[in-house]
Amino acid sequence: MTKLLVLAILDMKAMSGYDIQQMMQTTDAQRWGAVQVGSIYHALKKLEHEGYITISSVEQTGHRQKVIYQITDQGRVHLKELIREALESPVLTYPSALYAGLSFYEQLSDDEVSLALQEQENKLDWEEMLILQGWEQKREALNNQISPMVQLIFDHMLAMVRAQRDFIKQAQDYLQTEEQ
Repeated sequence: MTKLLVLAILDMKAMSGYDIQQMMQTTDAQRWGAVQVGSIYHALKKLEHEGYITISSVEQTGHRQKVIYQITDQGRVHLKELIREALESPVLTYPSALYAGLSFYEQLSDDEVSLALQEQENKLDWEEMLILQGWEQKREALNNQISPMVQLIFDHMLAMVRAQRDFIKQAQDYLQTEEQ
């Protein structure tokens, strides 16, 4: 995923690793793209070695040099391959740890199960808040010029969090009726 995002960003315009990193942080790529921001420099070196990007210039900024990268024609072809692979790869992630825990919940006390599920619900509330904050930052960064596809992505992310929170609430309701 890191390679795809780096190439896509460089396809928009030539940038330094720091600029790419800032753009990914602004768009909250770590959350929705599972990209560790620190992995960008490793990806840049690898993409350069593979011929997908090249150094277009080196700028002096104070006591440091700023390397500006640009995508190559070979990189554009590879970017299309990565996009196609990403679109073709079905990704369905089940909360398997949660399912496993619920499958054997009887080994814990009712209070332990209730507290654990409440903690899960709190984490989902936190995740929703972070998504909404990221959305606001993205809107501000793009001057409210959000594409319908990006809106769809954010809506889906929120729907996934809310669906899991609803599942937790249903599990809590089930456990409460079972206790009676």
